[in-house]
Amino acid sequence: MRKPLPAWGGACLYTSTSDNMKKLITILCCAFITLCVSAQEAIQVPKYGYISYKNTFEMMPEYKQAKADFAALKEKYDAEARRAEDEFQRKFAEFLSGQKDFPQSIMLKRQAELQDLMEKSITFRKESERLLAEAEARMQAPIASVLNQAIYDVAAQKGLIMVLNTDNNALPFVHPQAGVDITEDVLSKLGIKLVPVTATAAEGTTPQPATE
Repeated sequence: MRKPLPAWGGACLYTSTSDNMKKLITILCCAFITLCVSAQEAIQVPKYGYISYKNTFEMMPEYKQAKADFAALKEKYDAEARRAEDEFQRKFAEFLSGQKDFPQSIMLKRQAELQDLMEKSITFRKESERLLAEAEARMQAPIASVLNQAIYDVAAQKGLIMVLNTDNNALPFVHPQAGVDITEDVLSKLGIKLVPVTATAAEGTTPQPATE
C-alpha cells in the first residue's frame, strides 16, 4: 500500500505550479505587448494637411487685380446712386420751397415725381448689390479654381488624406505627427515667394508675399 505524501510536499508542489503559471502569464503578456507595439510601428499614421484658404487666396496676385477691378466697378454704381440721390434731394428742396404757391394739381404731380424717384433709387440700390455680388463671384471663380488645383497637387504629392481649412478657428489644435501645414508648399506651387519672417516678428502675423 502506497503511503500518502507528507503535507509539506503537497504545499511545495502547489506553490511551484502557481509560480510557473504566473511566469507563463507574464511571458504571454510581454509577448502580446511587443506584438502590439510592433504592429503600431508598422502602421503609418494617416496625415492630413491644413491651410488658411482665405489668407492664401488673398495673397494671390490675381486676387489683388480682381479686387481692384471690383472696386472700380463698385465706384461706378455708387456714383450713379449718388447722382440719383442728389437729384431727389434737389427736387425735394424745390418742392418744399414752392409747395405753398403750387396749385393742387402741380402739388400732386411733384409729390408723385418725388415718390417715383425715391422708389427708383431704392430699386437701383438693391439691384446694384445683386449685380455687384454676381460680379465679385464671377471675378473670383477662376482664382479659386487655380488655388484649388494647387492645393490638390500639393496634397497628392505629400500623400495627404485630406486638407482642412483653418479659417474662423475651425482647427484649434493640430497634432504635429498627423497635421501638416501646406501653406508654403501651395504658395510655391502658385509661384508666390514669402517675405522672410524675422526673429522679432510678432506671433500670429500672416506671412506676406514678396514684392518685386
